[in-house]
Amino acid sequence: MNQKEFVQLISPFKDKVFRLAKRLLVSTEEAEDATQEVLVKLWNRNEALGDYNSVEAFAMTMTKNYCLDQLKSKRAGNLKIVHNNFTDREASVQQKVEDLDSLSWVEKIINELPEQQRLIIQMRDIEQYEFEEIAKILDMNETAIRVALSRGRKTVREFMSKTHSYGIR
Repeated sequence: MNQKEFVQLISPFKDKVFRLAKRLLVSTEEAEDATQEVLVKLWNRNEALGDYNSVEAFAMTMTKNYCLDQLKSKRAGNLKIVHNNFTDREASVQQKVEDLDSLSWVEKIINELPEQQRLIIQMRDIEQYEFEEIAKILDMNETAIRVALSRGRKTVREFMSKTHSYGIR
């Protein structure tokens, strides 16, 4: 596989690789380094990439594993998910403020979820992966992913109901 073919192969998902890395590592610089490292590893395996059913799933698995290794070596267990690219261009200023407040609460709740639930919510609800793809990336069965996703969403939903019904925690 030549360089042009390789670039065409990875172009559709390289931004997803970066977003997953950023979600896990938080730092833009660390995420860029992780993305570059994964792409170099893919390039080094470019002759064997045709053997994989989904190069994207393989790349996402590599990214997840690389980032988790980085986190373990630097700051064991201190994962953080940040989602700050939400805007609603048609909403009123008051609605925007309320939406941002709710989003910050959702971020806080997601940050407190177990690592597995955070990753699954990131991949399913933010990156829009199918359950089958998440199962391959996380090396889990689809039922376990559905259960973890349901539990994570339920935790977020219950907390948000309490916050909106009774005030701030």
